[in-house]
Amino acid sequence: MKVKFDAAPVLRKLSRYGDLREEDLRALRSLLEEFGRLRGTREQIGACEDGPCGIRFVLSGWACRYKSLEDGRRQIVAFLLPGEVCDVCHSGISPTDSAMATLTPVVFSEVPQGRFEALLHDFPTIARALWRETAIDMSIQREWTLNVGQRHAYERLAHLLCEIFLRLNQAGLTSGITCEFPMTQCDLADATGLSVVHVNRTLQELRSENLISLQGKTLSVPNLQRLQSAALFDTAYLYPAAADARA
Repeated sequence: MKVKFDAAPVLRKLSRYGDLREEDLRALRSLLEEFGRLRGTREQIGACEDGPCGIRFVLSGWACRYKSLEDGRRQIVAFLLPGEVCDVCHSGISPTDSAMATLTPVVFSEVPQGRFEALLHDFPTIARALWRETAIDMSIQREWTLNVGQRHAYERLAHLLCEIFLRLNQAGLTSGITCEFPMTQCDLADATGLSVVHVNRTLQELRSENLISLQGKTLSVPNLQRLQSAALFDTAYLYPAAADARA
């Protein structure tokens, strides 16, 4: 169905990765609006609806990519936040080694492969920005592996909170020291390889040290530098070299 939405988070974030011209922004905005989709809370996002799988752009709402075992145990391997593009590295195929699901109502664009390739051909500046974002996605995956494999629970959870806050900031979706944070403790456990009880204890520890505040679905970070220090967080993996001057 046709969905009205705000493409600004995607345009804003990609503009950080390349000097997009006004014609680039118009073309991308038009394409995103043409292929708008909507899913409710805790719904699966399956194969593309218009044929072979293309590229998905998240316009609003939160989703995740996950893998699960036959007994139902789940590992979240990526959070998909507003303004982000999914599946560039799988363009033209439907990845079958993982699944996607919404955490909140999600508005996204599902651009068929042919139209996506035409966009990259006609607007090389957009292509360069998208490939820079793909490089960052790969860096994020490596950092998540390090997070689960080497950081202890306190560092692990603090690191994830730093990353989410900064990724939202890149899309213009933070307000001072606060941001939307609709994830449950179960979601955090599935992303960090911790039990829900361990996540709860660690969040309480971070709160007691005034590193974070969680009120309803809002996260506040009173002192981002202190939280980064507690997490052993290095921002470099979130910023491509070509965009450092604008980061």
